Amino acid sequence: MGVKAGVLYVVATPIGNLEDISPRALKVLASVDRIAAEDTRHSQRLLGHYGITKPMVAFHEHNEREMAQALVGSLAAGESIALIADAGTPLISDPGFRLTRAAQAAGISVSPIPGASALTAALSVAGLPTDRFVFEGFLPSRHSGRVARLEALKGETRTLAFYESSHRIHDMLADMCVAFGDGRRAVIARELTKTFEEVHGDGLRALAEWLAAEPNRSKGEFVILVEGAPEPQNASEAEGIRILDLLLAELPVKKSAALAAALTGRRKNEMYALALERVKGKERG
Repeated sequence: MGVKAGVLYVVATPIGNLEDISPRALKVLASVDRIAAEDTRHSQRLLGHYGITKPMVAFHEHNEREMAQALVGSLAAGESIALIADAGTPLISDPGFRLTRAAQAAGISVSPIPGASALTAALSVAGLPTDRFVFEGFLPSRHSGRVARLEALKGETRTLAFYESSHRIHDMLADMCVAFGDGRRAVIARELTKTFEEVHGDGLRALAEWLAAEPNRSKGEFVILVEGAPEPQNASEAEGIRILDLLLAELPVKKSAALAAALTGRRKNEMYALALERVKGKERG
């Protein structure tokens, strides 16, 4: 299927390896009337690699407001346009939402051409829970702003995902150690799909030490993933555990569980399983 007149195509491009682009994306880029690129010189390398020659216009955070209206005017006149970022999926921590919003408001179709994303690539190999996660993009560059944001996130139970640059990565990890604790598990995914790709997980303090041990590890583009905080226990759960521990100190597991269930209103099988966990935990300790 060819491109349609008056449609804005949001096209994902490789995050490193130029082979990570779909045949559909290449077909769209070769067929549209114009390409709006975050950095036209950077994107020219990709287009040149595949022999694609198209008129290009710069579309970035510094000109997004004015260019959005100009591009919507071209789309309304029947021009087909592809929006691409420097790497990965546009609008994921990149400019573009003003354009897509303005296009939709003008009744113009916006069509995604999916593909690579550093965020999803990192999540797929991190070994952290991915059923629920929150993407924070880049933290504030100033120390005070970064610390304030991390403090606000320290109780977040979903996996946290961040982008960071090479010149702030050490400060970021140091601030995370303070906000989240040295032992909170985290993963550095560096230079994904590129020659010096590395994915390394550990406690935050150990991860910071690993990064500092080799100067080359501080180079490149980073995705930082942090395991979420433990789910908080409510007062009734905490009280149930306290009662169960007192009973276990004097009575067998089955009797302790039955009495704890009667006192707390929780199910017997639930309290029995919890009692077994408490006993095994003390044996291991």
